[in-house]
Amino acid sequence: MQIYLPIAEVSVNAFLLLGLGGIVGLLSGMFGVGGGFLITPLLFFVGIPPAVAVATSANQIVASSISGVLAHIRRRTVDFRMGLVLLAGGLLGSLMGVQLFNRLRELGQVDLLVQLSYVVFLGIIGALMFAESLTAIARARRPGGARPRRRRHNWVHALPGKMKFRTSGLYISVIPPLMVGTLVGVLAAIMGVGGGFIMVPAMIYLLGMPTKVVIGTSLFQIIFVTAFTTLLHATTNYTVDMLLALLLIVGGVIGAQVGTRLGLLLRAEQLRILLAALVLLVCGKLAFDLLVRPAELYSIGSTK
Repeated sequence: MQIYLPIAEVSVNAFLLLGLGGIVGLLSGMFGVGGGFLITPLLFFVGIPPAVAVATSANQIVASSISGVLAHIRRRTVDFRMGLVLLAGGLLGSLMGVQLFNRLRELGQVDLLVQLSYVVFLGIIGALMFAESLTAIARARRPGGARPRRRRHNWVHALPGKMKFRTSGLYISVIPPLMVGTLVGVLAAIMGVGGGFIMVPAMIYLLGMPTKVVIGTSLFQIIFVTAFTTLLHATTNYTVDMLLALLLIVGGVIGAQVGTRLGLLLRAEQLRILLAALVLLVCGKLAFDLLVRPAELYSIGSTK
C-alpha cells in the first residue's frame, strides 16, 4: 500500500515503514539503543531525504525507547540518578548539534555530513565492540569459565565532583557522564540517533556500570534527548514528517516489547557482539554507497 509523505515528498509502502519501525524497536529492547543508527540509514535506502530522515527518526526513537524503558523499570534496572546526569549533558549537546545542522543545511552540506558521520562513528565503535566481545566470549570458554572482572580504577575516578550512584554501585565524578551525554546530544541532532551505540559502550567501559543497568538507563536518557531534538528540528528546520513518524512509531512500540524479552535470553557478551555486527554491517553499506559511482551524477533540488 503506497502512501505519500508530504514533508519528504516521496511515496513509500506503508507496510515497509511499519516493518522498519518494528526492527528498530526490537533492537531498542534488546540492546538499550534507540535504534537511530539503523533506522536513519534504512530511511536513506528507501528514498527518504537525509534531512527529513534525521529529524523524523527521532520521533520513532522516543516511542520505542519509552516502550523499552517501561519494561526495565519493572525489573528495577534503571539508574535514574545517572540518567539525569547524562540527560543534562544531552540537552546541551542537542542544542549545539541543531545549530550546527542548521548552518550546514544552509550551505548545502548536511547530507554529506550525515553520511560521513555514520561511516566514521559506526566504524570505530563497531570495531571496538566486536573485538572486545570476541575476547569476552573466548575468556568465558576457557577452563573454569569466566572470572569475575575486578573493577579497576582509572582516570575517571581521580576527577572531582564525585556523586554516589546506588543502583549502579558507583562513586565517581559527574564530569565523564556529562561529557558522554553532551556528545550523544550532538550526535542525536546531526545523525538522528539516540546515541545508544556510543552511550552503551561508554557506560560499560568508561564509567564501569553493570551491563544489566546500562540498557535501561541508556533508554531513559534517550527518551528526553531525542524528544528535545525533535522539537528543535520541527520548530527550526520544519523537516519532521508526522505521517512517516506515526508509521515508524507503531512498529517500534511493538518491536521494543519483543526485544526486551529476547534480550533476557542472551548473555551480556552475546548481546554486545550482535550489536557490534549490526553496527559494522550498516557502516559497510553506507561506505559502499559513498564510494560507488551513482547512476545519476546530478540532481535538481531546491532550498527552502
